[in-house]
Amino acid sequence: MDFEYLHFEYDGDVLVVTIDKAGDPLNKVDGQMHHELTHLFPRLQAERDARAVLLTGTEEAFTAGGDFSWFPELSKPGASSDIRLEGKSLIWDLLDVHLPIVSAITGHAIGLGASIALLCDVVVMSETARLADPHVQVGIVAGDGGVIAWPLAIGPMLAKRFLLTGDPISAEEAVRVGLVAESTPDAESCREAGLAWAKRLAAGAPLAIQYTKQSVNAWIKQTAGSAFDLSTALETATFSSADHKEALAALNEKRPPEFTGE
Repeated sequence: MDFEYLHFEYDGDVLVVTIDKAGDPLNKVDGQMHHELTHLFPRLQAERDARAVLLTGTEEAFTAGGDFSWFPELSKPGASSDIRLEGKSLIWDLLDVHLPIVSAITGHAIGLGASIALLCDVVVMSETARLADPHVQVGIVAGDGGVIAWPLAIGPMLAKRFLLTGDPISAEEAVRVGLVAESTPDAESCREAGLAWAKRLAAGAPLAIQYTKQSVNAWIKQTAGSAFDLSTALETATFSSADHKEALAALNEKRPPEFTGE
């Protein structure tokens, strides 16, 4: 497909993919962005010229999560089911990309952005960025990969500390607990560090690296498959909940939400 928000360029053996949504410095996920991200990983599965991939964003955002103006569309009949199918394909296709993928979190990575970044093979993060999965803060389940990415990296107990509150984590803390491999002072140095990691992987033995990745990701899919399926189903259910509607109303009215559990 033709991509509007994703930009591709080669740097030697590395394919650099930049998320850059014109007119939206936060790279928020709307229907078009979600559709493009869903088609990105089949495109990477078909890649034969590069030996590694760098996935990055702009100075302000990798992607800062869902566009709240898009969320009401998801409560319409059939819409959430379509997004659920796309979302499941997105995560499984990401895990099935044969090439090593380095994510450079140059700016905020929130919600789906955090899931995508953390399910790559090496993650570097700018100290100016925030990393968070705040689904619960808007009354919905972390159904777009967060229940896989966070527990795999830091264990279930610490993952719940962030997934059940939606609190952000800094680059320094993310390195300390093992979410990311390296932190850098700013977006430019983050992109440079990510490219250095990608070039290092590209210089390695391709089959050995690709098959090792494939084996690890097979374990991830086998281990986390049922949890991911459950989370996507429950996220679909919470899109139509009263608490989700209340969260959106509270955001619009700039007040704290009053959740009822309905």
